[in-house]
Amino acid sequence: MRELEAIVKAYDVRGVVPDQWDVDVARAFGVAAAQVLAGDDRSLVVGHDMRPTSPALSAAFAEGATSRGVDVIVIGLSSTDQLYYASGALDLPGAMFTASHNPAEYNGIKFCRRGAAPVGRDTGLREIQQLTQAELAGSGRGSWVSRLQTADERSFHSPSRAPGRIERRDVLSDYAAYLHGLVDLHGIRPLTVVVDAANGMAGHTVPAVLDAPELTVVPLYFELDGTFPNHEANPIEPGNVADLRRAVLEHGADVGLAFDGDADRCVVVDERGDIVSPSTLTALIAVRELRREPGSAIVHNLITSRAVPEIVAEHGGTPVRTRVGHSLIKQHMAETDAVFGGEHSAHFYFRHFWRADSGMLAALHVLAAVGRTDDGLSSLLAPYERYVASGELNSRVGDTAGTLAAVESTFAARPDIGIDHLDGLTIEHTGSPMWWFNLRPSNTEPLLRLNVEGADRATMERVRDEVLGLVKDLATANPDA
Repeated sequence: MRELEAIVKAYDVRGVVPDQWDVDVARAFGVAAAQVLAGDDRSLVVGHDMRPTSPALSAAFAEGATSRGVDVIVIGLSSTDQLYYASGALDLPGAMFTASHNPAEYNGIKFCRRGAAPVGRDTGLREIQQLTQAELAGSGRGSWVSRLQTADERSFHSPSRAPGRIERRDVLSDYAAYLHGLVDLHGIRPLTVVVDAANGMAGHTVPAVLDAPELTVVPLYFELDGTFPNHEANPIEPGNVADLRRAVLEHGADVGLAFDGDADRCVVVDERGDIVSPSTLTALIAVRELRREPGSAIVHNLITSRAVPEIVAEHGGTPVRTRVGHSLIKQHMAETDAVFGGEHSAHFYFRHFWRADSGMLAALHVLAAVGRTDDGLSSLLAPYERYVASGELNSRVGDTAGTLAAVESTFAARPDIGIDHLDGLTIEHTGSPMWWFNLRPSNTEPLLRLNVEGADRATMERVRDEVLGLVKDLATANPDA
């Protein structure tokens, strides 16, 4: 029997096909999702990306859900934010089959409740895992499940119930129209935009969304190919944006856009071929959203630049700092009625998009902003780029807790130091020059992830090198910890 602990993560399902999961497991996930997510709606919406295994896995999932009397609306090929659109517009729970930026042999499922509300380990994913495991064990209707359900619920989810229907629906044009209703490109100056789809789902959505007379789109790798023949579909890694940067310069383009495999993340390149920090984009979009909704809250995770809360406050907004993780961002957006949220990983969340993340909507904001100025994108963004960041640096350690404690002890003895434990360890220098760093453990590997920011490059590099050296020394001194 397949054990699911290895593939059910904090926020989604992710694993190698067929070694870790296959169509039988997908079918069992469909049975479980019918119970945990469908509820009284008795309907689910399902989409999938371009990976070779996605059509069969999503079809098996739909078969499992309909076997429990749940109707399934199949939207077929879609980006993750297109699935979120369908969930929000139809007010139905959903399942998106994708492994995002992972290699071709991987696949996964991102779940959401009706209105694109997030599903994580503590908000339904644990129950889905348990019921899927029971279904695989042949006990989906046994005593364990019975203890969780009333008689009516057992009747509703019994295999003897009349099967649900499968309806196929194309929502791409409606999705594009909805995004255009949120960000208007009419009247902007003509722009040349290079887009690297990385053979992922942006090759499906960009032609529909960026079909505007003001835009000349230069496509890179728009062919849908889940084997990723050109480069990994992970734009946060600079090497994967090299082709885009070259193409921006070759074509004299105004903007470059790079999407990940399921097109829910977007990385931007300016007209000089330079990669724009996601923190800078967070600040830019926050200012635009605050113009529309003055005084609103803006959510950002603690890895984003200190410039983000500064700029939000300067424009009359309320910055809200959170731990890393998309479910946490969405939770805080709901609690504060925030209009926008941004992460250092190039995920951007919008209240008017059901608080879900959309790389395409972020891209539209960038195009609208630069298209309404005569300046280049680099000049437009200069006021938002105040500090120098290291990017995320990973160190393999045996004793993550002990290393964190030792690093904290080293810095706590120094003057002008602030410490918090919102997510791992954050040390902030409260004097001059400004610097801070965050060191936090990975959820899945024996790694510590370091992010450093300083008032200037020399300050950032000095702090970065000191922390990395300290972590390395501690790991060397305790190799078997």
